Amino acid sequence: MDSRSHQRIYIIAEAGVNHNGSLDLAKKLIDVAVDAGADAIKFQTFKTEEVVSRKAPKAAYQMKTTGAGESQYEMIKKLELGEAAHEALLEHCESEGIQFLSTPFDLESLHFLVKKLGLPRIKLASGEITNGPLLLETSRSGKPIILSTGMCSLAEVETALGVLAFGYTQPERTPSLQEFQEAYRAVSGQRALKEKVVLLHCTTEYPSPFGDVHLRAMGTMHEAFGLPVGYSDHTPGIAIPIAAAARGAAVIEKHVTLDRSLPGPDHKASLETTELKEMVLAIRQVELALGSPLKIPAPSETKNIPIARKSLAATQNIRRGMIFSAENLTGKRPGNGISPMYYWDWLGKVAEKDYQTDELIT
Repeated sequence: MDSRSHQRIYIIAEAGVNHNGSLDLAKKLIDVAVDAGADAIKFQTFKTEEVVSRKAPKAAYQMKTTGAGESQYEMIKKLELGEAAHEALLEHCESEGIQFLSTPFDLESLHFLVKKLGLPRIKLASGEITNGPLLLETSRSGKPIILSTGMCSLAEVETALGVLAFGYTQPERTPSLQEFQEAYRAVSGQRALKEKVVLLHCTTEYPSPFGDVHLRAMGTMHEAFGLPVGYSDHTPGIAIPIAAAARGAAVIEKHVTLDRSLPGPDHKASLETTELKEMVLAIRQVELALGSPLKIPAPSETKNIPIARKSLAATQNIRRGMIFSAENLTGKRPGNGISPMYYWDWLGKVAEKDYQTDELIT
């Protein structure tokens, strides 16, 4: 992960569907992200009819947060934002100086984000990593992609990257699994992936148990694919995204809400306003602290070298002609004299002048 340690960590405040279908609430989430200092705020774009069947069950965490009285379709339908709302949110982001991102869950939504809103990059969710048609169309748009990898094995990530490599390099050829594999192995495909794709390690559970996070997998993916790797967090609190930043994450994504007690599937696994600000500040501090891989004195500490280190000094009065010995020679502060590393070289030498107790040897 050291390959990107010099770059600024891209922090995404994940609004997701925490707007509860309200444009006003969505704008307030943008304001929260701006105030916290996030680089981008991300929403979700979908046509419910294209994403969820009317008989699709809710996830267990969704049952806990929204109850069993409605279907997943009914729950999602209430959280859908129309095109006019997206345009208003993009305009609000531009006026506030924060990037607007969104995750498409169907082809119509992808085309809207790319062709009508002109977003600079697309974030694809973990659940779409086996959605070959959506992966292909997204890469064929030519846009950079942030790809979440929750619930995935390395093999599944590689297969998805093959689809993206094919889409970036073969805009018209008929796709197939064999073509995807060949595109992934091709020099042009690898070049396109390195130029366009960031992977996000993720645990798709809300909230994620700490023991299921496995931050070391970030390094595994970086070594396997040679791509920048970030982290999308669903754990409680801010400790784990900060740890991910310290491990070299290129991107950090975290859900945000105005109030964790609000109704909706994702609020309870989100940060509130003050927590988001604390997380961003801590990540920026980690960025500064990562610094250089060189182990050399920092500019701020050089002035303390003579204060904290020691020099050879007399433990008692020493007259000229006396022999330096363990009884009359030691190391004491300050450190602007002869280093005690030379202590053994001075034992047995003859003093060429008188020394008072505590006087540095010269």
